Parts: sequence; C-alpha cells; structure tokens
Amino acid sequence: MTDVAGVEQRWAAYFRWGPYGMLAAGTVLAAATVDAVGMSTVERYTAVVLVGAAVLLQLWWGRWSRGRPLAPSVPGACYYFVRWALAFVLTWCNPFFAFYGSAGFVGPERLLRGRPLMVGLVATAVILASSQAGGLPLHGPLDWALFGGLMCFYIVLLIVFGQLAGREEERTRIQTATITELERTNAALQQALDENAALHAQLLVQAREAGVADERRRLAAEIHDTIAQGLTGIIAQLQVVVNTPDADLAREHVARATDLARHSLGEARRSVHNLAPVALADAGLPEALKNTVAEWGERTGVRAEFTVTGTDEQLHEEIAATLLRIVQEALSNTARHAAAGRVGVTLSFLGDEAILDIRDDGRGFDPLAVPERTLPHSRLRSSGGTPIGGFGLDGMRARAERVAGSLTVESEPGHGTAVSARVPLVRHD
Repeated sequence: MTDVAGVEQRWAAYFRWGPYGMLAAGTVLAAATVDAVGMSTVERYTAVVLVGAAVLLQLWWGRWSRGRPLAPSVPGACYYFVRWALAFVLTWCNPFFAFYGSAGFVGPERLLRGRPLMVGLVATAVILASSQAGGLPLHGPLDWALFGGLMCFYIVLLIVFGQLAGREEERTRIQTATITELERTNAALQQALDENAALHAQLLVQAREAGVADERRRLAAEIHDTIAQGLTGIIAQLQVVVNTPDADLAREHVARATDLARHSLGEARRSVHNLAPVALADAGLPEALKNTVAEWGERTGVRAEFTVTGTDEQLHEEIAATLLRIVQEALSNTARHAAAGRVGVTLSFLGDEAILDIRDDGRGFDPLAVPERTLPHSRLRSSGGTPIGGFGLDGMRARAERVAGSLTVESEPGHGTAVSARVPLVRHD
C-alpha cells in the first residue's frame, strides 16, 4: 500500500510540474530557431501569448488538482484538450513546440478514458507527426506522404501499447481483487483464530470443571468404600456384642471392631495422602485381594475363596486400586444383601486384560429392577428394608470405566449373583 501511495504522489508531481519543463524546452528551442524556421512576426507574438496561456492553464490545473486523486474527470478532459489545442497552435508556429505537445503521451489514462482517450492520443500523434514531417502547414506530396507514414507508425504504436496497457490494467485489476480477497480471507482467518482461542479457553474451563466433578465423585466413592464400609462393619460387630450374653464372643467381636476401626483409620489417612488402598501399600494385587477376601470371610462367617489364574502381572497402581475397590464393594454388597453361604473371587490374567469375577450363592436380584442413584447421599430401600442403589453397582461400574474397562452383573432372584470386571492389563512402570 505504501508503494501505491508513492506512485500516486510521483504522478501528481509530474502533472503539476512536468508540462512546465516540456513547455520550457519547446520555448527555448523555438526561440533559438526563430530565423531558421522562418517565423513571422504574427507567429512570434502568437507564440508568446500562447506560452503565457499555457502557463496560466498549468497554474489553474495545479490549484484544482491539489488534494484530489488523479482519475478521469470532466475538468481533467478539458485540461487535456485545451493543452493539446495550445500545443497544436504553437507547433504550427514552430515545430519545436512539439516537445510541449508530447506531454499528451504521458499518463493520458489518468485524465481520459474510453473514446476520448483514443481521440486524445491520435490528436497528440498528429502534433508529433506534423512536426517531424517539417511543420505545419504541410507542403507538397512528400510532406504529406511523410506525415502519413509517421501517423501510421504512431497509430501502430498506440495500438500495441494500448493492448499492453490493457493487459497490464487487467493484471492490476486481478492483483487488486486477489489482494482484496486475501485481506478478506486473512480477516476471516483471524476471526476464526480468535473464536478458536475463545473456544479453547471455554473447553479448558469445562475440562477443569469436569475434572473437579469427577474428582468429587471419586472422593465420594473412596469415602464410601473405606470409611463408610469400615463403620458399617464396626456397627455390625458392636451390635453382636450388645445382643450376646457370651463374654468371650463379645470380646472377639469387640476385637474385630477394633481391628476394623484401625483399618478404617489407616484407609482414611491414606486417602488423605493419595487415595491409594492401604492393602496395596506393601503387597501386590493378588496378595491384597487374598487378604481382603480372607478377612471378610472371618468377619462375616461366610465361606470365601480367592483364586488367581494366568501369569501374575505387576499391574499399574491405578488398575490395581480399581480392582481392589470393586472387590471390596462387591463383598460389602454381598454381606448386606445376599445372605450368601459361599463367595468365590477369581483374578485372571488373560493376554492384555485382567478379569475379576465375584460370585456368590445368595438370594440374587433382578439387575433391571435396581433403581439408579439419584441423590448423592440417599439410600433407596426395597419393601423389605434392604438398601439398594447407592454407590454400589454404579460406583463399581464407574470405577471400571474410569480405567477404560467394563463391568457386568448377572443375577436372578434365588440363584445368586456374579459380578465381572474387565480392565486393560496396564503394567506397572
């Protein structure tokens, strides 16, 4: 854009001062050749008057065009043809005034357009051709032949340069249109970038909010799986103490309640630090599951067995914690609802998957009839007073899905329950 402005300034400077220089050159040469050309007294006075008129015309044009863009207009056309008329008469008086007439060939498209432009160029060619043919008026066939040949030459040049100018104008028009389109595209691209930046910021906020919500759900599940289950076990043991007259049995259940309290306290402290299960702090997943199943069996009096199949793998801590929490929740549900006489827990390592199965021979239920948890702290109860819903099935399923796994539940009333969790076998780093 700066280059375009510079070109326009140079053109404006030429139209303001260029004709003065051409008029001065023609005047000096004409004055030097007054006698050689044979100018009469009338032609001399006429030339002086017309030179003064040309100066006045240029002064008017400089004042009128100052601050205006150079573009074809009626005043511009009048200026061009009046200047041509003055140059034509001056060239009639002395052929060397053709220097002033040649100004019509420089930048005429900035003053004229269409048919007036062609007329102006041909008229300027007449001045130059007549000057080169010996001056006006023409004398004899030779002068006319020379004049005709020169006019043909100039007309051919005008046609050739006119076509070149047309192509250049078309190229300029295409470039201008391309630049305009690029500017529009750049503006649209910048707008899209701004919108993408705003969308990115919005997504970051949403992701942060989703992460906070997910962490809250995870913390709720952790509290439910650790402190809540531990307190439930303690209450169950203390209820036995309250209802039994046997002092030895009471002491046994008090000891169990104490152990559960210590275990729950350890879980709570570990949850505060990193929410990793205490059972996994010093043992691998198979050993942690074995101890969990054994302790649960001793506490509930239900026959519980744990089995490992496949090659034992050291799992990533998040995968191991997920499977342990699923077992703890499943066993807790079994103790509260199933009235089972036997429970089997199997951990299988199969290729790129770890599969956890928990089966019992309890009363079973209809999985489709279990309502979803609707309130974060509510516990729905069946007609018999048995709590259902809650964090149980939903919590186990959410844990499995959090590590790109899945959980299925198979159960029928009177035929026990089978819970199966499948998670990717991600090894410990």
